[in-house]
Amino acid sequence: MSASPSSMRCWVDFNSKNYPSHGKLVCLPPRMGSSMLSYHSRDDFLKLNSLTSLSSFQHRNEKLKLQSKPVAPSRKLHQPCALVIRCDHPQNADLPRYYSKKEKKPFPVPIVELRRAARERFKKSRGQPKKPVPPPKNGLIVKSLVPLAYDVFNGRITLINNLKKILKVVKVHACRYCNEIHVGPIGHPFKSCRGHRASIRKGLHEWTYATVEDVFVPVDSYHLYDRLGKRIRHDERFSIPRLPAVVELCIQAGVDVPEFPTKRRRKPIIRIGKSEFVDADESELPDPVPEPPLKPISTEIPDTEIVAPRDQEETVQLAEETLEAWEQMRRGAKKLMRMYPVRVCGYCPEVHVGPSGHKAQNCGAHKHQQRNGQHGWQSAVLDDLIPPRYVWHVPDVNGPPLQRELRSFYGQAPAVVEICVQAGADVPDQYKPTMRLDIGIPTSLREAEMVV
Repeated sequence: MSASPSSMRCWVDFNSKNYPSHGKLVCLPPRMGSSMLSYHSRDDFLKLNSLTSLSSFQHRNEKLKLQSKPVAPSRKLHQPCALVIRCDHPQNADLPRYYSKKEKKPFPVPIVELRRAARERFKKSRGQPKKPVPPPKNGLIVKSLVPLAYDVFNGRITLINNLKKILKVVKVHACRYCNEIHVGPIGHPFKSCRGHRASIRKGLHEWTYATVEDVFVPVDSYHLYDRLGKRIRHDERFSIPRLPAVVELCIQAGVDVPEFPTKRRRKPIIRIGKSEFVDADESELPDPVPEPPLKPISTEIPDTEIVAPRDQEETVQLAEETLEAWEQMRRGAKKLMRMYPVRVCGYCPEVHVGPSGHKAQNCGAHKHQQRNGQHGWQSAVLDDLIPPRYVWHVPDVNGPPLQRELRSFYGQAPAVVEICVQAGADVPDQYKPTMRLDIGIPTSLREAEMVV
């Protein structure tokens, strides 16, 4: 790692408790896992540690050199003293890139890497006997992932039920014309609306009350009775039921839902060709005995039976439980996606749970006429299956509202995390970089103009 002094910046945070004596030294860019500071002598390091004002630090910055390796010792200089600052989670991090509707999503793994890996597998398998296909490619389910599928299924239900209760206490606003939401007493003043006739309103939002569907975005997919069967045709798009993609992933991983039956094989399939197979004969096996589910399945609470938390202590406990269900669902879904493939269209947010996407020509993205409405299927990532829905982070709910001129100082977080934090839960470490908790927010525009 090499970086020139002109491409990096540093300052001293005297309000931090992590740095011994006065403060901590923070270096930019924030994505660097560790930075090494070299000094001419040990006295320079002691002088830096004894600084009490930013002006004195600027007066001595001529002796400070920022580089990736210590300075080579010379005859006139003593042995250099290096300070290494390490941090598992960077101080600041950028949000995921926003892709325009006219732009195709990139592949999670580049095509060049996929082809290189395929050539390596072909070279290693040359002259070797073929190995049996492991589940779930042979039609069976991975039994070790069945309890995890139940946890993901119940975590989703718990998340929805708790969000309905917390929304009775924490105010969440949604724009009437676009899909942007804001968590706070009032909506934010930023001119970022892209909805209908936004130019007349000069980009200002028109806020209304949000629902659970605005916070936890529903992503639906087709239900497959046989995940290894034939692909869904265009004329079958209305006869096949649709359900949340996370639920479909859990059903294919082993969760039994009576409303959505699925085919469970007890013997591996017999491959005839690359895309042709026949089911093994299961007549010799005893008749399957219906077994109770490994874990009880939760159910959603109707809106008429939702009761708001009684006091602050119950609200904090509910927020922590909601945040734990959110993390449990995302971690479990990520593990299931490694074994059970999930596809997403590169042009629109359509998701399909299965080895190959469906053939329904219902893509209405940019230039869909050239593709005859067909989807451009590719491997999906976790954010395609469970969109995080980022919102602006409010540093102090009871403090002054967000100011339009100080937009660059505010951070963002997923809507579920922001709701739980405002309800009293602790901020998880993985979301602190995007929330920018270590950045001091100026009190006025004049103070913001003085920031370097």
